[in-house]
Amino acid sequence: MKKTMLLGLLTAWLVTLGAQAEANTWETDFAKATTNASKAGSYLLLDFSGSDWCGWCMKLEKEVFSKAEFKAYAKTNLVCVLLDFPRQKSQSKKLKDQNAELAKKYGIRGYPTVLILSPDGELVGRTGYQEGGPKAYVEHLKQMIDKDKLQRPKGNEKKGPAVTPPAGGGNN
Repeated sequence: MKKTMLLGLLTAWLVTLGAQAEANTWETDFAKATTNASKAGSYLLLDFSGSDWCGWCMKLEKEVFSKAEFKAYAKTNLVCVLLDFPRQKSQSKKLKDQNAELAKKYGIRGYPTVLILSPDGELVGRTGYQEGGPKAYVEHLKQMIDKDKLQRPKGNEKKGPAVTPPAGGGNN
């Protein structure tokens, strides 16, 4: 009986740990994300989403962002930032303010809007939902990033962030 209960608790703990690890692949603190991207020389993917009400946002999450192929690409090439505008989920004032300020800065008018920023914070491209699943979406992102890399002078990849984080940063 004790072994069964212990095994059940261990399983529940591992499931919780896995869910937390999954959730941690997307940053919500823009200042932290820009610092990490700059240090790593990685591009930023900013996902402006209405995660609990926007049908196209949920479709993008379900068909692309939650898939192993996208996750594998993102893990080694991107710092992903979720800038969410939920209607039912609660957020801190600090996070709401950060997201609103960034939406204003980048002229976000609809959801989902996905921006790609260079490691130094320059806007590289703007997109949204694309049909075709994770493979097509990764190729779409690679095209934007590769085009930027060809235009970027050598040695500029790891320059400090040109993007000024909003006052107060973000909140996980």
